[in-house]
Amino acid sequence: MLILIDNYDSFTYNLVHYLGELGAACEVHRNDKITVDEVLKKKPKAIVLSPGPRTPNEAGICLDLIAKASARIPTLGVCLGHQAMGQAYGGHVIRAPAPMHGKLSTIRHFDKSIFKGLPDRFQITRYHSLIVERGTLPAELEVTAETADGLIMGLAHKTHPIHGVQFHPESIASEQGHELLANFLLLSGMSPRRRNAPDARLRHDNASDARLRHDNASDARLRHDNASDARLRHDNASDARLRHDAKPRDAA
Repeated sequence: MLILIDNYDSFTYNLVHYLGELGAACEVHRNDKITVDEVLKKKPKAIVLSPGPRTPNEAGICLDLIAKASARIPTLGVCLGHQAMGQAYGGHVIRAPAPMHGKLSTIRHFDKSIFKGLPDRFQITRYHSLIVERGTLPAELEVTAETADGLIMGLAHKTHPIHGVQFHPESIASEQGHELLANFLLLSGMSPRRRNAPDARLRHDNASDARLRHDNASDARLRHDNASDARLRHDNASDARLRHDAKPRDAA
C-alpha cells in the first residue's frame, strides 16, 4: 500500500489515477488530517507528497514526514512535495525567475534515480512560481534533471530512497509520466503494471476525442443556428402577413 499526502491540489487525483493504472493502491490523506506517527504506523511501502498551492512551510506534515520517514521509506515529492524535500535537507526555496503555470518545457536528465532509462530529453508540464535554489543544495542531494537554463527539475538523495520532481508527470501534456512513476514504484520494491498504450498514443487519442467533441459541438451549434434562422424567417413571414391583414381595405 502506498500513502499519498494531498497538499490540497487539483492534480492529486490525477496522480492517484496514474498510479492506479500502474497497479499501485493509494491511500490518500490531507496534509493536516493525519499525523506523522499515524503514517508510520500504517507501514506503507512508499509515500508520495502531492503538488500544492503554497510553500513547504504550509504543507502540513510534509517537512516532518520527510525528516522522519525518508531514510527508510521510499518517497516521491511532486512540485510542492519536491520543494519540501529540498527544504527539509537544508536547501532554500525561492521565487522562480518567472511563474510557470501550464507552461511546457523540455528537460534533460542524467539517467539516475526515477529518470533511469528514459529518453535523454522530453517535454514536461510546469505549474509553479517557486523553485529549489541550486546554490543552496546540501551535499547529500543531487540534481537529476534540469531545464536548458539550469533550473532544477529533479532531485534525489544520494543514500536515502527519496526523489523529487518540480514538474507534473501526471499532466496529460507531460511526456514519460507513467514511465517515471513506474520507475519510482520499481525503486520502492513494487512491480508496476505496464501499460499497453504509450503516452504519445494516449495524447493523440485524447486530442482526437477533443476535436470530435469540438466538431460535434460545432455541428450542434450550426443546427441550432439554422433552426433559429428558420424560426426567424417564419416569424418575419408571420409579421408580414399580420401587417397585410391589418391594412385597411379600400371602400367599395
